[in-house]
Amino acid sequence: MNSDIGMATDRLILRRWREADREPFARMNSDPAVMEFFPALLTREESDALVDRIEAHFAAHGFGVWAAELKAPGEFIGFVGLWIPTFEAHITPCVEIGWRLAAAHWGCGFATEGARAAVEFAFGKLGLKELVSFTAVENARSRRVMEKIGMTHDAEDDFDHPGLPEGNWLRRHVLYRKSREQGSGNKGVA
Repeated sequence: MNSDIGMATDRLILRRWREADREPFARMNSDPAVMEFFPALLTREESDALVDRIEAHFAAHGFGVWAAELKAPGEFIGFVGLWIPTFEAHITPCVEIGWRLAAAHWGCGFATEGARAAVEFAFGKLGLKELVSFTAVENARSRRVMEKIGMTHDAEDDFDHPGLPEGNWLRRHVLYRKSREQGSGNKGVA
């Protein structure tokens, strides 16, 4: 396989980013539905800067959030992968599993499928002991993916995101965890 491919699932290729991904990614980041649980929509410049940070994360750590592409027809649909958060909280340092997909691809199981592959990579190839995932309390879609990949929530772990100001409706975050001992629970990963 091409060296930019991180892994493949039944329907997805998770790979390093390409220049051609920037335009559809910027469209996603300016979509109010996709960005509902983020503080703001991103401009094209902000979206491109995020791609640059993602590539810098790969260079520094050997992993990151992969561009997610449908095997057929080869369409970029968002990202799935692993990230080391840069803020300080009771959960850091940690490795986060996360995803962001274009709204047209919601409800198809792609986030769950890609996340399962990322879990397997984290516990297998990287040998991590634990992954976390977090989101705003109201983000039921992402919480459902966390539960489908076998992550567990303990309300005592919930926290106020330090990157958001007091009073912001998104500040309170739920935290989900998954340990290597819980197993990857993955199917369909090539």
